[in-house]
Amino acid sequence: MGKTEQTEILIIGAGPSGAVAAGLLRKQGRQVLVMEKETFPRFSIGESLLPQSMQYLEEAGMLQEVVEAGFQHKNGAAFAKGPLCSDFDFRDKFSPGWGTTYQVPRGQFDKLLADAAEKAGAEIRYGHAVTAVDVDAERPLVQVRGEGGENYAVSARYLLDASGFARTLPRLLGLERPSDFPVRGALFTHIEDRIALADMDRHKILITVHPEHHGVWFWTIPFSDGRSSQGVVATPDYLARYPGTEVERLRAIIAEVPTLAKVLRQAVWDTPGRSLTGYAANVTSLWGKNYALLGNAGEFLDPVFSSGVTIAMRSASLAAHCIGRAYQGETVDWQANYALPLQAGVDTFRAFVAGWYEGGFQDVIFHDQHAPEIRRMIASILAGYAWDRSNPYVAEPQRRLDVLRQLCQQTVPEVVA
Repeated sequence: MGKTEQTEILIIGAGPSGAVAAGLLRKQGRQVLVMEKETFPRFSIGESLLPQSMQYLEEAGMLQEVVEAGFQHKNGAAFAKGPLCSDFDFRDKFSPGWGTTYQVPRGQFDKLLADAAEKAGAEIRYGHAVTAVDVDAERPLVQVRGEGGENYAVSARYLLDASGFARTLPRLLGLERPSDFPVRGALFTHIEDRIALADMDRHKILITVHPEHHGVWFWTIPFSDGRSSQGVVATPDYLARYPGTEVERLRAIIAEVPTLAKVLRQAVWDTPGRSLTGYAANVTSLWGKNYALLGNAGEFLDPVFSSGVTIAMRSASLAAHCIGRAYQGETVDWQANYALPLQAGVDTFRAFVAGWYEGGFQDVIFHDQHAPEIRRMIASILAGYAWDRSNPYVAEPQRRLDVLRQLCQQTVPEVVA
């Protein structure tokens, strides 16, 4: 094995959680080294941000770059199912904070954040893959294979895994455990959408539910250049009914949904499709001796409410704060100060995702007689404010959703329970 280098903070992965963590730690004056196995820009799914994420971009000193990049402005979410439709404007929400954000081609967005981290003083090594790790010593020791095939080691005071779906530390340390969510799959691509202005509000993500199968849904995420991300989520068995390439299968399923087929009637399907199956994941612990798992490296729920990037950035903020306290000489309880606060918001999203697939939250979404205050509370969750416990639907998500679904069966407006 080659040489051993020393650094204060080693981050695995230069995606949103890694870049934001690097930016936050550089603001503390820490030495940050990032290992990224791929070369940026690279394709990644998850293009619709939530307004809550803007807070973490601002904290990391990356907000100006994002605002000036010319991404598609986003102010809400639109839902459609047959003749039913429902729009939520994130600016009209219960929780304080940002009410708008962006819809972003992730290759461009992730590169922008990584460049901002480098500008702040972090070192990013592209094409360098972590192959082994030892967290039993006083300092984590990571084995790396470089772009040219060279092998070397890095010793760090703290190790953060921001490797996303690669899940480097869970895989190497045996931390993976099955998700309790049913297995689902997705087919997706980017298209030249040619969507007429009358057919869709480009300032909102469009989520379309299959008219006959409530567990099958589609995303349409417009970008500022006339293109969109288009995908479908369903069980693997459902997706397997359709032959052909990913794009051919995706188009065949869309053809079953007249409203979405109309929206995309002039689209140019000019990009090969991709697929993803069994994406939900979990771990036995989000942290260990001098290391922590950020974002999707720890847990991923489902793409339906676009929560992934927001959870990733929240985890970066919490981890950077814990490390900052440790460098100030404080004793940090990572379970109490990192894992539990992060998990609280994840559990809120979990209740809403489960309710979506069970059908109850879809009943709530398409109900047209909600009291305005309830709509604002729901809008806050959809905008990513899943950690605001002053919102009753954050403090007691499951109970409130159960009550609300029962109220949706009535014909009179609800009162705030």
